Amino acid sequence: MTTIKDSVHDHIEVEGVAADLLDTPQVQRLRRIAQLGTVKLVYPSANHTRFEHSLGVYHLASRALEHLSVEGIQAERIRAAAILHDVGHAPFSHNVEELLHRHTGLYHDDVDRLIARTEVGDVLADHDIDPARVADLIAGEGKYGQLVSGELDVDRMDYLVRDAHHTGVPYGTIDHERLVRELTFVGDELVLDEGNVQTAESLLLARALMNPTVYTHPVARISKAMLRHATERLLDQPDIDAGEVRRMDDYDLVTALRVTDDTAAFARRYDSRDLYKRAVWAEYGDVPESVLAADHEELRAVEADVAERCELSAEEVIVDVPAEPTMTESTTEVLVNGDVRRLGEQSPLVTALRTAQREQWRLGVYTTADATDRVGKAAAERLGLDIEGALVADVTPGVTATLDEFDGGKP
Repeated sequence: MTTIKDSVHDHIEVEGVAADLLDTPQVQRLRRIAQLGTVKLVYPSANHTRFEHSLGVYHLASRALEHLSVEGIQAERIRAAAILHDVGHAPFSHNVEELLHRHTGLYHDDVDRLIARTEVGDVLADHDIDPARVADLIAGEGKYGQLVSGELDVDRMDYLVRDAHHTGVPYGTIDHERLVRELTFVGDELVLDEGNVQTAESLLLARALMNPTVYTHPVARISKAMLRHATERLLDQPDIDAGEVRRMDDYDLVTALRVTDDTAAFARRYDSRDLYKRAVWAEYGDVPESVLAADHEELRAVEADVAERCELSAEEVIVDVPAEPTMTESTTEVLVNGDVRRLGEQSPLVTALRTAQREQWRLGVYTTADATDRVGKAAAERLGLDIEGALVADVTPGVTATLDEFDGGKP
């Protein structure tokens, strides 16, 4: 058994297959993958990694297994899945995942080949564990896959508490001990036991509050968008392969960006935190359906067109259209008077949070500080936005400023 001191869960005891998996290169690589990617440019203490998060997920999974009385080889499979659930992550976590998926067809939870054909597979074989069964659990398949990847998974419980702890933002603080203790199965469905509607709401509320404050903070969005665009240009190089980039760590990717002529300018900006500023910040209702539905190539064409109109290079204009607002946590199931009910059907809070989420959604267009005015006008015209509304940024509730007065590059 190995005992590890953790900043969130205090002491974590790692044993069995998980202890042997810890020192594989695939798990150790997670020490060099930031949990929150470029969010550390907003919150300087957000330097925690996928490695410590994986330990936290393992810890909560072990607590859940004890509570649910799951033992033997099934428990070991689940513990292995918990410690391995993030080994497929690309550098900077989710920041470049969509880009790499377009090239490889793989997301971070597509780990079948990775865990079967590496040292991880050797460790699993030593413990008579089938890598395919572990990969299925990581993908959330089957009854017990819900513990690792689902609406009540221990992954979400750990990252909310851990991200809140390391950013200093209190909104992600949830009672994860109660959440684990109240888990139960009804048939093959993982639900929260009777009397836990408010417990489920707390998980939903924490995610809803952390989203605009941390995960989609304007500066985090700008830096993520700049990183994606730079990585896309890196992949245009003849000697760079998307599969190779997918297995890099954060340091490898930044180094590759620094030594490549087409991306060196971004690397300099990243290293000195000299980020683009917002030229457009448009609300959901002001964005045409055609823009919301635009694919990657269509948005790149808009960027090129706006850049040409403003006499800028193509990489100096970025159009950032987030995904449609969703709230998957509302499908969390809770026992109420003996019936399994979805939280969205039981809690009036869900409707309010869905409304808030849509009101917080923004389309962004980013560029260099000296070009925000002309890029804002050109982009708003090209995208069919209401120009006056799109060129105003919310600084604090009830306070607005024109974007050329607002410093989107500082926390």
